[in-house]
Amino acid sequence: MFTKEILKSKLESLDGKDYGGYQSLRGEYDFSGYKLIIHQVPKDPYAPPHTGIYCIRANRMDEGIINYKMDSKVEEIAFRDFLTRRFYRASADISNGRRGTGFSGVITINQPGQAILDRNCVVIDDEVIEVRCFLGLPAEGRNINSKTAEEMFFEELPKIIELSLFKKNLRPGDLLQHIRTAKDAEYLRNKLDSLGLVAFIADGSILPRESGSSDRAMSIESAVPFGSPENLKIEIELPNAGLVSGMGIPEGVTLIAGGGYHGKSTLLNALEFGCYNHIPGDGREQCVSLPETVKVRAYSGRPVVKTDISGFIRNLPFRINTTGFSTENSSGSTSQAASLIEAIEVGAKVLLMDEDTCATNFMIRDFKMQQLVHKDDEPITPFIDRVRQLYSEKQISTIVVLGGVGDYFDVSDHVIQMIKYEPVDVTEKAHEISKKTPVKRITEGKNSPFNIKERIPLPESINPCNEYGKKRIYAKEIHRLNFGECIIDLTDLEQLIELSQTKALGYAMDYAGKYIDQRSSIKQIIDQVMKDIDTNGLDVLSDRISGHFAEFRSFELAFTLNRLRGFDVVQRKKIIS
Repeated sequence: MFTKEILKSKLESLDGKDYGGYQSLRGEYDFSGYKLIIHQVPKDPYAPPHTGIYCIRANRMDEGIINYKMDSKVEEIAFRDFLTRRFYRASADISNGRRGTGFSGVITINQPGQAILDRNCVVIDDEVIEVRCFLGLPAEGRNINSKTAEEMFFEELPKIIELSLFKKNLRPGDLLQHIRTAKDAEYLRNKLDSLGLVAFIADGSILPRESGSSDRAMSIESAVPFGSPENLKIEIELPNAGLVSGMGIPEGVTLIAGGGYHGKSTLLNALEFGCYNHIPGDGREQCVSLPETVKVRAYSGRPVVKTDISGFIRNLPFRINTTGFSTENSSGSTSQAASLIEAIEVGAKVLLMDEDTCATNFMIRDFKMQQLVHKDDEPITPFIDRVRQLYSEKQISTIVVLGGVGDYFDVSDHVIQMIKYEPVDVTEKAHEISKKTPVKRITEGKNSPFNIKERIPLPESINPCNEYGKKRIYAKEIHRLNFGECIIDLTDLEQLIELSQTKALGYAMDYAGKYIDQRSSIKQIIDQVMKDIDTNGLDVLSDRISGHFAEFRSFELAFTLNRLRGFDVVQRKKIIS
């Protein structure tokens, strides 16, 4: 280990030299109260942040350092999330941003969103808190600017560390509130199954977001606080917040109806992101859904590989096989059918759909269309004729946002109408309308089986290397992943919320290769990857130290694999029960 004076001396000797000279700084340096470890230094000032890793290690036993005794995984994740946010905010306040060429002068850490996530930018063991951050070492052109670098290492970074890791700068109760909020949400989510619920939205929650480009809560002055209809209201005693009341959504088929701009999609979005715990002040702290809740939509143009969509689509022209359907350019209906099957294939228990992003012909064929186009000439069995079968045979619940298709009343268990952002239970009224209105449309696909076949990935179809044989995995946008020679479009993965999740998904696809043995199914492989992450942390995904990964679900990993062009499988005859 070196002293911090040696680091200062090295910097002085590098002034004006080629940027590559910064490589000589790698090593471990002792600062008062913490250690600085320079693991990786980019060779170019224009290199993106993930190419450099700087670790700050502070002793948890140090009286001046923030500490918390963690008794559970959820507490550990919340503690690390809290420290990540403090470091990110302190960096934004103290660092002067870009100074020079490329990323010169930047000090930052993976930017957290509104969810409390497991990330590897802060790692904690029994003795040490380790923060993995990025410093854009300054340059003028491609020449080292050691004076600014010295300011960053010896003035700015110590201030950031002091603000983010030292007790004296912590407001009493902030850390405890962060952890208790996460624990209460986790407790709520774990109670859903035993209560026969798929989701819970607490009274007083603020569901609307600040804007279309911001996931932060709308101001209380502008938003309508959520209030449960009386007959859907339940009360749950939480470990920290005490007794809370709210709307429980039961298992089965639930419709969210209402006029335009009355809050239907806002409610669905809260359910969509209810698989995550949210930070205090988000407005959705006590809005939870089952972990196996998956948003499904149509997305024309996505690839599909050997997927059995025959439960919804069969008898295509030109004898196209839909029990092992493949295409490089799916339609709206085939893309939605494939996404739904892919979700069920890896264990979805709740399907969320919004008519605005669904293929109309996949969702329903009305009576007039049935009269015009005979069933023999229509390969699609619409979702309305399968939704009850999904629940009765596979115990898969569905929540659908609908504003223009009343025929779904006939297959619903519950109907919630949103009126000016307030939910009203109109189940009885909707079912009465169904009774009074003769059913004209003909139910299609009666008594036909709903089978989903296992698929076995082929190892050669998942290649992370570029045309030069070098591993190439990176992401600059949440819904766009560069993997080998491919760019994977993840636009329809609406439950991805942070760029660090996308980065981790790319490496998880590569890591999954160790389990691809031409015998294991997609689900078996993904389950093993998730088990390894749960046991060893996100660092298991890469053989190099990283601070740029965040947790993802098995569903997003499966969906990413399925959207990799060139991905190939062998279909197994075994049917998924």
